[in-house]
Amino acid sequence: MEKKKSTNTIIGIAILLILIAVIIGIKMWNDKQTGGVDTSKLTPVTVAVGGGKEDFLADEDVVGIMQKKYGLNVIYDSWSNGKIIKDPLVREDKSKYDAMFPSDQRFYDYYKLSPDSSKGEAARSRVLDGSLTLNTPIVIYSWETVVDALIKEKIVTQTNGVYYITDMNKLLTYILEGKKWSEIGLNNIYGSININSTDPVTSSPGATYYGLLLSIMCEGNVTEEKMRENLPKLKEFYLKSGYMNNTPADLFEMYLKTGMGDKPMIVDYEKSIIEFATSNPDGWNQVKDKIRILYPTPTIWNSHCIATFDEAGNEYLKVFNDKEIQQIAWNRYGFRTGVTGGSYDVSAVDASGIPQEITSTVSSLKMSMYEELIEYLGK
Repeated sequence: MEKKKSTNTIIGIAILLILIAVIIGIKMWNDKQTGGVDTSKLTPVTVAVGGGKEDFLADEDVVGIMQKKYGLNVIYDSWSNGKIIKDPLVREDKSKYDAMFPSDQRFYDYYKLSPDSSKGEAARSRVLDGSLTLNTPIVIYSWETVVDALIKEKIVTQTNGVYYITDMNKLLTYILEGKKWSEIGLNNIYGSININSTDPVTSSPGATYYGLLLSIMCEGNVTEEKMRENLPKLKEFYLKSGYMNNTPADLFEMYLKTGMGDKPMIVDYEKSIIEFATSNPDGWNQVKDKIRILYPTPTIWNSHCIATFDEAGNEYLKVFNDKEIQQIAWNRYGFRTGVTGGSYDVSAVDASGIPQEITSTVSSLKMSMYEELIEYLGK
């Protein structure tokens, strides 16, 4: 009997030890997931976020800084830009967001206006504060041989190691005229001169690029009259562009994989090359001597903007003034932050041909102009 009790005691102690080990294991796993931070003691912040910055926001160092330094536990819900300005900006449980983070300035600007009831737009939260937080300019990616030919055509100019498209009008004329690559000495590239982009009718980056083209055609002064005068020419450019991808990530991947013969020139964001060079050093080493980054003169910014709706949102916005956050945004993901030319160092990234400052730009078009542009192209 005593032996049986002793055995039961040993079994009981063993079970207790196993339970303790399991509890400790669960705690260690949770600590690993949260960086050892008890998220229940942090200020929760809910953010409706647009695409194009998911990896940056999920970066464990960024999350760690927000939690440990600022005491914020940020919960992100994915929203498309169009949905943000049309539907009620609430969570599944009908609670309101503390902030929104769309990926295009025109949606940020439009949200701050009164909703258009004729379009069935929902009521909007009052914006307390906001800023153009993460910025990257539109650039054109090409290849060494192509750029050498464009320099001879006096379309591209190299200044201090940076390549600029200094005669955009001439390049656009070549495309509209159907000029062949072979006519500028590139006999190995088949077909007419073209710049591949995402579709402006279905893609926000594509729409931004076509907004830039329209601004150039209007000589920087986009009035309603000049816009309608140049829309037919822009439509012709659109039709000559042929098949278009819907996402810049797919287009950039095809550019890298299919090379100069298939994608002589593409439109994308500056951040793409920096993120690629950082995340894929082996792949970058294979192409870095062949790739050329061209900065249109002028170019246009793509700005990811934060709008805040309460004090928790305001605290979240302040985080992006943190120098460490800004360094991660630039060095790993290619987003420019802070004041012009300021809080990032182009020499810190392994990608040559990037200027410290972007000096020649045009402003983003108003939402109504983008809508008219997209509707016209989509007919």
